[in-house]
Amino acid sequence: MAVYEEPIGPPGVRIRERPKTEAAPGTVAVAIRAASLNHLDLWLAHGAQRVTPPRVIAADGAGVVQSSGDPAWRPGDEVVLFPTLCCWECEWCRAGQNVRCARFGILGEHSDGTACELIHIDARNVFHKPSALSWSEAAAFPLTFLTAWRMLTTRAQLRPDETVLVVGAGAGVAVAAISIAKHLGARVLATSRSESKRQRALALGAEAVFDSSDFSKPVRQATGDGVDVVFEHVGPATLEESMRSLAMGGRIVTCGSTSGVKAEIAMPRLFFRQAGLLGSTMGNAGEFEAVLKAIDGGLKPVVDSVYPLSDVKDALKRLDDAEQFGKVVLSVSDG
Repeated sequence: MAVYEEPIGPPGVRIRERPKTEAAPGTVAVAIRAASLNHLDLWLAHGAQRVTPPRVIAADGAGVVQSSGDPAWRPGDEVVLFPTLCCWECEWCRAGQNVRCARFGILGEHSDGTACELIHIDARNVFHKPSALSWSEAAAFPLTFLTAWRMLTTRAQLRPDETVLVVGAGAGVAVAAISIAKHLGARVLATSRSESKRQRALALGAEAVFDSSDFSKPVRQATGDGVDVVFEHVGPATLEESMRSLAMGGRIVTCGSTSGVKAEIAMPRLFFRQAGLLGSTMGNAGEFEAVLKAIDGGLKPVVDSVYPLSDVKDALKRLDDAEQFGKVVLSVSDG
């Protein structure tokens, strides 16, 4: 298993062994075939998440049920894991609002994660693996697709006749947003500092792409008045340009802030343009089921690269160097 042990970046995540145990009642033991990395794992490695080591990293995983303490699952079932942690019993969970649970968390941050040969997890976090996806693809979609799906459908309520601008194309959640927005029938624009990533965004379905610096003017020129939705995850470095890119009544939806934790907002632009600023984190089990249905309908994740679990430091370094377009996957076991 890949364990965060020291806040010094990728070298602080090391391969370790722990004894294997059987699934307790209500849990499922899943032999992981593939896991994938997110920026969360990188921040963890750099000590930015206030998580006391040791902690097995990674929120995303797909594998085969080895043993089950729940009759709904049998050994040999191919599954994918819902990465949102919750109690499943409170009024919010019973109402399908897992993200509002007092015990809300993320697999791999608030508990040991999927970068391991065997994980024990609540049976309610286990779903059937989409048959059309390879193991690497199945491990590549859960966190980013769930996050982007909730941002675009639940929070921003994107409509098929609207235009969405995806900022920072290349990151896993942004690549997911491009694919999902196209799947929903929206017009998609994207930004990136990298010319090669801009070209990849075009190939994925973006209609137009722009450099990530000073993009609001060309965005407005391309759209007339601006976009209906800006998909943000960068934060202070791009937020002002994102605000300037909005059409009247547009909304910004954000799930993160990779360029810092504090940003200034021009308040007149917010209220005179009737703009909305929406936050979003992860998603509910019902939204995860909607993502699975969309995958059955042809939606597909983008795998940037695959590393053996033993090369987890190199995989994290690829994220640290911002070289990826899509998801960096760890191959854990061939079965």
